[in-house]
Amino acid sequence: SIQSKFIMFLRNYVKKLYFTAILAAVFGITGFAEGVLAQTTKVGFVYVGPIGDHGWTYRHHVGLKAVEKKFGSKVKTTYIEKVPEGADAVRVIRKLAADGNDIIFTTSFGFMNPTAQVAKAFPKVKFEHATGYKTGPNFSAYNSRFYEARYLTGIIAGKMTKKNRLGYVASFPIPEVIHGINSAILGARSVNPKAEIRVIWVSTWYDPGKESDATKALIDQGVDVIFQHTDSPAPCQTAEKRGVFCFGQASDNSHFAPDAHLTAIIDDWDPYYVERVKAV
Repeated sequence: SIQSKFIMFLRNYVKKLYFTAILAAVFGITGFAEGVLAQTTKVGFVYVGPIGDHGWTYRHHVGLKAVEKKFGSKVKTTYIEKVPEGADAVRVIRKLAADGNDIIFTTSFGFMNPTAQVAKAFPKVKFEHATGYKTGPNFSAYNSRFYEARYLTGIIAGKMTKKNRLGYVASFPIPEVIHGINSAILGARSVNPKAEIRVIWVSTWYDPGKESDATKALIDQGVDVIFQHTDSPAPCQTAEKRGVFCFGQASDNSHFAPDAHLTAIIDDWDPYYVERVKAV
């Protein structure tokens, strides 16, 4: 049947949705940087999760490695992982600025206000914040159109569900997460008007236990396709054990759930980080 052919196409060919994080909320970036730096540039990264989360933070750290590969001895990178969003973030960002970093990337929505605060105190340092909306003379924001790929995963989910019941393991009710939920159900209903979505908020970016429990609760409610906007592979691992489908978050999680994993939005920050370091 046409639907069977469509599903086979999705399973065989749409294994990865490569989604390059080079969007705009910055000032006129147009291409990939070429050349080398004139002098050694110090680059700092602040991560909300561990670099081994196999998701969001891991992909930012891959971007750091791309900077090192591109510029070699012309850059000195520093990263701080597992930084809470709040007062601790102010301390960490301030320390990176005081240590002489020329540009600092803060890679979670909750770092926005701490970054803005420190940027005012260090006007000669460049600060870049992921997924936020505040800017300043030395403070810019960057993001990716995740919602476009979420819409595509919604289409896949709408075709793959047998129960018309989709589940979403969500972190916090902030713009990027709301965008993702809305885009997923809009995509699903574009091919399956009967589709519905159920959301569980776990109030964390990375907690495999909570993520797994939320996934189990959704499956117990009759959900047969799992989305996530959290950073560990736990939802996909749980989906694999329970025999339902899932989508990876930020990275390819197929090796954690070879039968359940339909596809993933893969965040490719490498070109953006190389471009911005070159621009310093």
